[in-house]
Amino acid sequence: MKYVDYYQVLGVSRDASLDDIKKAYRKLAHKYHPDVSKEADAEDQFKQIAEAYATLKDPEKRQAYDNLGRHPQGEEFVPPQGWQQGFNEGYGNFADVDLADLMAAFAAAQGGGKHHTRRGMRGEDFEITVPVTLEQIYSGAETDITVALPELDEHGLMHRRPRTFRVQVPKGAADGQRLRLPGKGGPGLNGGKNGDLYLIMRLQPHRLFRVDGQDLFIDLPLAPWEAVLGAVVQVPTPGGQVELTVPAGTTSDRKLRLSRRGLPGAQGAPGNLYAQVRIDVPKQPTARELELFSQMAGESAFDPRAQLYAGA
Repeated sequence: MKYVDYYQVLGVSRDASLDDIKKAYRKLAHKYHPDVSKEADAEDQFKQIAEAYATLKDPEKRQAYDNLGRHPQGEEFVPPQGWQQGFNEGYGNFADVDLADLMAAFAAAQGGGKHHTRRGMRGEDFEITVPVTLEQIYSGAETDITVALPELDEHGLMHRRPRTFRVQVPKGAADGQRLRLPGKGGPGLNGGKNGDLYLIMRLQPHRLFRVDGQDLFIDLPLAPWEAVLGAVVQVPTPGGQVELTVPAGTTSDRKLRLSRRGLPGAQGAPGNLYAQVRIDVPKQPTARELELFSQMAGESAFDPRAQLYAGA
């Protein structure tokens, strides 16, 4: 069989602690996960990383692996004679077995001992990014999410299995907020508790509103005469349309505040909605509109660029 240097696969030293091994595995598993990696050999890399982790995180498997000695990566080798004892006859001279099968066989042999006991190990915690909408965090909402979570099979190899959860998006949740689903992470080993699943809520862009904390911003187009004369206009908010009074003489970029019309706070008062004025003009004015604008241009003494010449 070919020797695989599991320490080299994970990029850790042979005396690495369990925490170091876990950190290295999480980093590499994320990098080469077939769902996110663009590497051509991502799936093969991911499988080898999972094999290495399944062996080195288990104290007994790790000790057995270390007992094989050190060999160059990929070298053909035969396990020491002592390894022949205690395994099924089908493993014979190990010529048709790979290293992962060998370690799985060792674990099975060790687990069959009459007086053998193994300490329960808590399952791994997982973090998944979940898209949420502004409408969901404004009102709070239940939603189904389906995620492909890594899962170890009976041989300690990693596979992905789709799992669906019904979750409650909290009212007033913040972008990046973590939602914990206890016991929905990796399965525990030898009677250990399951890990937790953490959903990281990522707020999706909205077609109308820009979000800044609990405050919302929206562009408010006004006709030139509405800005000059003032007007009462309808403005959309997450809770429905409301009336907004535009003062006479409103200039472009002015922010008109609608108090408490922003996002709700998880604790405390909701934010505000700010309507940012953008003065628009007719793209295809009628003949009468052109006549009126021409008349105003001829009679008005207003110079919007006067301040550019001040002090010149």
